[in-house]
Amino acid sequence: MNAFDAYLHTILTEGGVEAHRRGSPTVEAQHLLLAVAAQEGTAPQRILASVGLDHQAIRAALDRELDHSLNAVGVSRSSFDLPRPSTRLKRSSKMGETCRLAIERGFASVSRKKDLRPASVLLGILQAEVGTVPRALALAGVDRAELLARLESVIANDGIE
Repeated sequence: MNAFDAYLHTILTEGGVEAHRRGSPTVEAQHLLLAVAAQEGTAPQRILASVGLDHQAIRAALDRELDHSLNAVGVSRSSFDLPRPSTRLKRSSKMGETCRLAIERGFASVSRKKDLRPASVLLGILQAEVGTVPRALALAGVDRAELLARLESVIANDGIE
């Protein structure tokens, strides 16, 4: 297993843990983003941290996105005593549509599989124009276009991770 394959396996596995924590039956792009932010010492984690997006900040942004989405239909989580997601359920390893699309976009960013880097995964996540991740980043005040440009610059100039 090469370094990228090991990284992708870790991100997908940790994404499954994040999905389980949030009560999701599938691993989605937001779970991958949380997993990427948790991988200390990697280029994608450093790029996210450079704009204030550590694991905790992303989790908070995702919570704000959920509240915002619920408020749009007149529901407030604070008005209900909702139970925490069950941890008795089996941890999911099934990829949801947003996860699959993020991985596909990341893979499509290179011409050869051997050119894949951990930053390719983050690129695929951030290239989504609609969905939970772009809404959460917008609510967190993150300029997604600037973040994408920074990431693409690192990929182009360094060719690392």
